[in-house]
Amino acid sequence: MFHALFPIRKNAQETMKHFWKHIVGLAKRLVSLHDPPHAIAGGVAIGMFFGFSPLFGLKTVLALVVAWAVRCSPVSAVIAVTLHDIMLPFYPIFLTVEYDVGFYMIHHSFPPRFSMYHMKLADIFQWTTFFTIGWPLLLGSLIFAVPTSIFSYFLTLECVKRYRQRRDAKHREIDPPHT
Repeated sequence: MFHALFPIRKNAQETMKHFWKHIVGLAKRLVSLHDPPHAIAGGVAIGMFFGFSPLFGLKTVLALVVAWAVRCSPVSAVIAVTLHDIMLPFYPIFLTVEYDVGFYMIHHSFPPRFSMYHMKLADIFQWTTFFTIGWPLLLGSLIFAVPTSIFSYFLTLECVKRYRQRRDAKHREIDPPHT
C-alpha cells in the first residue's frame, strides 16, 4: 500500500519531489471541495485538533464524527488528520513533549525520568496507566492542539477564499457576461 503511494525512487531528491507533489495534490483537493469555505476550514481545524491527540486508532473516526456533528466538511477533516500524520517519524518527540507539558500542568513540576524497562505489556492496558500516563499526555496534547487548530482554521479559510476568488476571476475572463 505504501509503495503504491510512494514507489521506491533512485535518490532522496526524487523521493522528496514526489512527496511534495502528493502534499500539493492534497492541498488542491482541499481548496477545491464543493463545500462553503467555513465548512472546509472548520473540517481542517477539527482534523488538526484530533491529529495531536494520542488516541491513535480513533483520530480519523473522531474527526469524521465531530465534523459531521458540527456541519463541517468531513472530507477536509480526514485530509487534515492525514496531513498531520506526515510528522509520524517525529511522533515520539511530540508525545514526550506533550506528556511533559501535561505532567507539569497537573503537578507543577517536570516528570522524573521515565523508563520503559520496568513496564510490562499488561501494565499498558490497565486503567491506572491512563491516570499516570494517559491523562498528562491528553492534557498536554490539548495545549498544542487548540492553538494549532485555531491557526489552521483561519489559514485555510483565507486560502480557500483566495483560491475561489482567483478561480472566479479566471472564469470571468474566459466567459465574459453577455450583454
